[in-house]
Amino acid sequence: MVDVGLDIWVVSSVLALVASSPSLAPQEKTYKFGRGFLGLDKCNACVGTSICKKFSKEEIRFERWLSSQLHLPSAKRTTYEGNYTDASQIERPVMLSWLMSPHLHQVSDWSICRSAGRERTCSIEAVLRATPRFQTWARSNLLLPSMVQGLATPMLRCPSQRLLDRIVRRYFEVTDVGSMQMKHFTYKDKLRLLYTMAVNQHPLMLQMFPGMEGWPFPRYHGSCGRVVVWAGGRALRNLYSSPLERRVDAAYQLLRITQSLASNSLHFNLYYTSVSEDMFGTLDDGRVFITDASTIGIIDLQDGFYPDQGLEHQSVDIFSCLSGSCERPPPCEHVQPSQSFLLLCRNILTKLLAPNDVRSAHLPGEAMRQLTVCANQSQSDQRILTAAQSLTELLKPMRPCSRQYEYRYPECLYIHNF
Repeated sequence: MVDVGLDIWVVSSVLALVASSPSLAPQEKTYKFGRGFLGLDKCNACVGTSICKKFSKEEIRFERWLSSQLHLPSAKRTTYEGNYTDASQIERPVMLSWLMSPHLHQVSDWSICRSAGRERTCSIEAVLRATPRFQTWARSNLLLPSMVQGLATPMLRCPSQRLLDRIVRRYFEVTDVGSMQMKHFTYKDKLRLLYTMAVNQHPLMLQMFPGMEGWPFPRYHGSCGRVVVWAGGRALRNLYSSPLERRVDAAYQLLRITQSLASNSLHFNLYYTSVSEDMFGTLDDGRVFITDASTIGIIDLQDGFYPDQGLEHQSVDIFSCLSGSCERPPPCEHVQPSQSFLLLCRNILTKLLAPNDVRSAHLPGEAMRQLTVCANQSQSDQRILTAAQSLTELLKPMRPCSRQYEYRYPECLYIHNF
């Protein structure tokens, strides 16, 4: 990948309305966003530049986010719907997102300057490159556990060497992908990787565990500055008012996804540290996937991890707080086997399945009883895990077999006990 000097990016061609009366005619206005909007002016304290050419060619556009008054989006919002045009000229839905809200990015940049004794404006890259942590990165060809100690992202709470090798090997924003050594990384590549790790792990998770290999994550298209682009879908909350069979199908898929994250052929335990409805989405073919991987922790079941030594032994520095908070997830040894299912049942499944469904929509009463146990924090690990498994088996035969679920139709017609 090479840096692309973007001076102008046109989000949409021309937003203009022409009315016969001059007093009613709104002003013609074209929105042009430059390096500052994308965050390219802050590179190499950014994600990367792998998809900048798509922006410059107007092959990636925002969708439905400019209001009728032509106001810019809220500074509190981080993610927007968009369209991506590939070589076949087919438009595909995508999500465009900053690593965090523009406001938090600004606060984070101010904190970087203050850490160097500067005012609110300084060379963000120069300050970060002068830190002892980055100097260690600059001298090393391997990404070692000691080099990520103190970072707040959940996947780095208890890293193994095998996990860090996978991060480097799958890192999309460099010219030579596939090596677990960083010999081909330039200083800018190393700073971008470190910055992304410190601020938001989501783009790295999509690269490490791609959907094309069966993981429940959307396709990562690339980044430009501090804007990341990945395949889009519909928000899970859109299903809350849907017929029971659609909600049952989504609940079943979520339970299966959670199980597969904990038990897979790579022997990584991917677990939830928190769960919200914005974390999941659905595709046009009916599949459920994880739209936000920023709160997923990882435990290496094959190589294990070193016991947490406490903050007094950790490398806490400016990179530890770039995500907007210096707070770190609990140590890996405190992660309970039932944690992911408990969070899923309590925060999501209780919104997809309700007691009224038992009375009016033929949901088995036993399903609600198992869901109640699964969502109860006072229950033991074994009871929560058993309830989650029982709920999965109860929902399985209730799933519809129709063309609406293209990813498994018509195969479901011929599968016994589908």
